[in-house]
Amino acid sequence: MKKIQKNRKGFTLVEMVLVIAIIVILAAVVFFTVADYLNAAKSATVKLSEHNSAIAEGTADISANL
Repeated sequence: MKKIQKNRKGFTLVEMVLVIAIIVILAAVVFFTVADYLNAAKSATVKLSEHNSAIAEGTADISANL
């Protein structure tokens, strides 16, 4: 009787689905992390703009009183 050898190379469907699921989870984590950083950057930009306009107003007041 001959022995049947399984000499197949490749991946099973289950392995492919698991890898795709892991990639999707990692992509979601990266997306939400980047979104948080972008929101923080926008907030910092607004605060910096407000600070610069307050300095400009103060400088204008000082210049007007001289």
